Amino acid sequence: MNIEKIVSLCKRRGFIFQSSEIYGGFKAVYDYGPLGVALKNNISKIWWKAMTQHHENIVGLDSAIFTHPKIWEASGHVGAFNDPLVDCKQCKARYRVDELSTETNPDWGKMTCPNCGSKGSFTDPRQFNLMFKTSIGAVEDDSSIAYLRPETAQGIYVNYLLVQNAMRLKVPFGIAQVGKAFRNEIVARNFIFRTREFEQMEMQYFVQPDQDDQSLNEWKDQRFSFYSQLGIDKNKLRFKQHGPDELAHYAKEAWDIEYEFPFGWSEVEGIHNRTDFDLKQHQEFSGKKMEYFDPVENKRYLPYIIETSAGLNRMLLAVLSNAYWEDTDNNRVVMRLDPKIAPVLAVVCPLTKKDGLPEIGRNIMDFLKKEFKVIYDQQGSIGKRYYRQDEAGTPFGITVDHQSKDDQSVTLRHRDTQHQDRVAIDQLVNAIKNKIGEF
Repeated sequence: MNIEKIVSLCKRRGFIFQSSEIYGGFKAVYDYGPLGVALKNNISKIWWKAMTQHHENIVGLDSAIFTHPKIWEASGHVGAFNDPLVDCKQCKARYRVDELSTETNPDWGKMTCPNCGSKGSFTDPRQFNLMFKTSIGAVEDDSSIAYLRPETAQGIYVNYLLVQNAMRLKVPFGIAQVGKAFRNEIVARNFIFRTREFEQMEMQYFVQPDQDDQSLNEWKDQRFSFYSQLGIDKNKLRFKQHGPDELAHYAKEAWDIEYEFPFGWSEVEGIHNRTDFDLKQHQEFSGKKMEYFDPVENKRYLPYIIETSAGLNRMLLAVLSNAYWEDTDNNRVVMRLDPKIAPVLAVVCPLTKKDGLPEIGRNIMDFLKKEFKVIYDQQGSIGKRYYRQDEAGTPFGITVDHQSKDDQSVTLRHRDTQHQDRVAIDQLVNAIKNKIGEF
């Protein structure tokens, strides 16, 4: 299975479209169609519940996309958020330096272009800042400079004391956020894996400085086990630790949760020990005290921060990759999405457009849609209707046939096995809820 098959299915079934396609497309930007936005929202809701509902000491925040430009000076993004890039003079392909070599000072005269095979044709590395710069106000000058945020974490750090005081939180506590971030990715590839506009699901956990190692290990375990809630095969997940030369400037220790995508193992989520670096920086640049007061020990200190940062778009791509299945025995493509996150849970199909079957189907729709997301389909043969929904990841098919008029029952079809049960219409809700547990 390759990524192109997933891209094709996403367009065909309304998961994801290339942005501005009628104008030739806009590179590294994507629009989420009806099924895609539903799937993305379902994943986000499960993450949010796992963070803010299952933990009494974690609360939510929605910080602004535009923030004071000093924030990005304090965080290091203005001065250090750069990617060194090289271009092939022959084919014009562009690469990040770390994609071609892990050496600090590679010999570019010996390097071969992966695209065209030319040797020694690379330009010298050049630095590109990844933040999008804009202006706020009527006049464009240095005082009006602002940035689209390249990450959501800083909005949590600058608000952490306001949140702590408002909610009367005691260390350890966490702040969770889901939001858009923007990076001027020069080398964007692999569909929605690396894009210029994306969504992050981050939780910043504030702990006592001497509790950081223990907390990091606890969150590593929790975050790894989370993916089973999305139906992702644990054998396609692994941890990768950042080596001494890979650590970000703010990190004491860092781990990635990687998924085995069609294009190889790549990061979906990071768990980092950021120490008190960010709070120290904002304290210095703002001139405001950022210390937490511990009433029990009667002292002030800057908490250490354990960060869990997941890319919602990448997580969605992992879900799609994990679900994609070519059922060659039955000549069909199936998205084996877990019912908890499937965009549509069931499709209601009257066998024919006459004999009162559509009316029964509409009555079933009326009471099912109060419980689940369901759709109605009476176009084409029943087999084609089933296979359309298999590609869309819909777990159940409900067929109204002529027997339904006699005994008020329907067939309930299971997407993956295609097995069908006869179920009384008034027992459909309970039957579907019971079937969900079989996935």
